[in-house]
This record gives sequence, structure tokens and C-alpha cells, in this order.
Amino acid sequence: MRGVAEEKDRPSYEEAREQLIEVVRRLEAGGLTLEESLELWERGERLAAICEEWLQGARAKLAMAMAQREEPQPDGNGETPF
Repeated sequence: MRGVAEEKDRPSYEEAREQLIEVVRRLEAGGLTLEESLELWERGERLAAICEEWLQGARAKLAMAMAQREEPQPDGNGETPF
């Protein structure tokens, strides 16, 4: 479970994605030392994991919403129609 401080410091999906794009751009441009490349690679891995967490959360919410939508709803008398 994430702590409150950790959640506050966690970038949004869009922020993480933009940072990841920048990391990839810098790696593809080259001209970095091995140490710089490794640091960027590790940062990119962390950002990719954050993006995946956001996407998994969104998938779960969507699945719940779709499941609720498919459940029969009670009519005005409190009875569930069949």
C-alpha cells in the first residue's frame, strides 16, 4: 500500500509519460556516458512502471463500471426485473 507522502510525490500518468518520452529522446540522441545512460535507463524503468500502475488502475475502474452497468437495476418498486 502506498503512503500519503508517496502518493503526493507520484506524478500523474501524463507527467510520467512526458518524462518517459524525454528520457527515451535523450537515450536515443546518444552522447552520454555509460553512467548517465544507466541512470536514465533506470529512471525510464521507474516511469514506465508508474504509467503501467495508472493504466492498471484505469482498467480496473472501467471493468467495475462496465460490470455495474450490466447488472440488472431494480425498478421503481425495489424489485429487480428479469
